[in-house]
Amino acid sequence: MSLLVLDPGPLTTVQDRGRPGWAHLGVPVAGVLDTVSAALALRLVGASPEEALLETTVGGMSARVDGARWMAVTGADGPLTIAGRPAPRHTAVWVPDGAVVEVGAAARGVRAYVAFAGGVAVEPVLGSRSTDTLAGVGPPVLRAGAVLPLGVPSGSPTGVEAPGPVARRRSLRVWPGPRRDWLAPGAWEQLLATSWSVGAASNRVGLRLQGAGVPRREGEIASEGMVAGAVQLPPDGQPVVFLADHPVTGGYPVVAVVDAGDLPVCAQLRPGERVTLRPARR
Repeated sequence: MSLLVLDPGPLTTVQDRGRPGWAHLGVPVAGVLDTVSAALALRLVGASPEEALLETTVGGMSARVDGARWMAVTGADGPLTIAGRPAPRHTAVWVPDGAVVEVGAAARGVRAYVAFAGGVAVEPVLGSRSTDTLAGVGPPVLRAGAVLPLGVPSGSPTGVEAPGPVARRRSLRVWPGPRRDWLAPGAWEQLLATSWSVGAASNRVGLRLQGAGVPRREGEIASEGMVAGAVQLPPDGQPVVFLADHPVTGGYPVVAVVDAGDLPVCAQLRPGERVTLRPARR
């Protein structure tokens, strides 16, 4: 039972929950960006939360399924066809043996999650099947002709009604970062008051925000550990929100940290969309 990739689209990778615990050796966590949508896709097909699935980026992908099974597509909105026929997203659908699945380009949002009963069973690396696009750890980015093994289904598709896609909020909750003192007087208020544009260079490493630069002290700090959601401020004052494939250390001050509950929102923000930062509350 396997999946033959026909067209991987702009960027399709294998992802699971990631590989925590290796940062001291310079290995990022990686893993799915939109944890909410990915967990839903796995739950819909009866797969365990630890199993792997596919993460597409904007342009979708297509593949032939060799071995009939359940599948589900969640996350970004867009068309889905199975054997040439339209199929719904955000619910489990049956895929006949040999059918071609086409996940269309995202009409809203960025990343879609394609789960199959039994999960994508590539060999794990350091305990995870996630592709790390920065460090090059894990399975390679998918190419046309790649064959992915599928695991043995361990559960039945869920009968629970699936919610709709993750709300496309346009604000991110942030906590003060450990280097907030590097901001110039009044710069924290400016950071929160600015309507930021999502930069075209945003990727799995970081969400790049563009706007009026936030002033800070000159210079760099000694490299220190980074976490997902860290808002790093380079000398140009354009914030970068680190995502799943972020480096484990950095030399620019982390002036804020996006609340972990809002990282799935970062995963679905498209280039050119506007987003604001607002204080997180306990």
